[in-house]
Amino acid sequence: MTMSPTRDMHSLLIELMDREAIRDCLYRYCRGIDRADVTSLRSSYWPDAYDRHGAYIGPAEGFIELAQKVFRSNPRMIHQVSNILIEFKSPTQAAVESYFHALQRGPAAGGQTEQVLLAGRYCDLFEKRGQEWRVLDRTVVYDWMEPQPVPMLSEDERFGARKPIGAAFPADASYALFSREEF
Repeated sequence: MTMSPTRDMHSLLIELMDREAIRDCLYRYCRGIDRADVTSLRSSYWPDAYDRHGAYIGPAEGFIELAQKVFRSNPRMIHQVSNILIEFKSPTQAAVESYFHALQRGPAAGGQTEQVLLAGRYCDLFEKRGQEWRVLDRTVVYDWMEPQPVPMLSEDERFGARKPIGAAFPADASYALFSREEF
């Protein structure tokens, strides 16, 4: 049976909105992990989600708890996603592969600080519940890992006049921007 042009346009619009919702979820994950924003981080996973994330394998909530411990050490992290490939398996499930680059600095085993550049892919099963898309199952695939020297100067010395310096939730300047009511 041939669908009407109106139905085709409606289906296309729903698919485009779903794709954008999946991208927004990936961006919320990056914001959550980089800004130590547990609410944003948690909002990218369904409560029953599963995560294979490096040495951690288990419920996503366990990964979030592990991340919260790392947040207390005041790490520096920047995650960027790109090359987001989305294949809908049904109206409520999508296979999503997203490339990532992550620069991470924080405590290593033994108490010293380490810095590493990581690149890889998030291989995710996304699920739509109601009108919301979130990760239901994640496998992090690592394609590149490069230890880097840790800067010896403090953040203030390195950044100089370049202010503000990125910070954890709620001190980061982006939170003031998004909470503004007037534009």
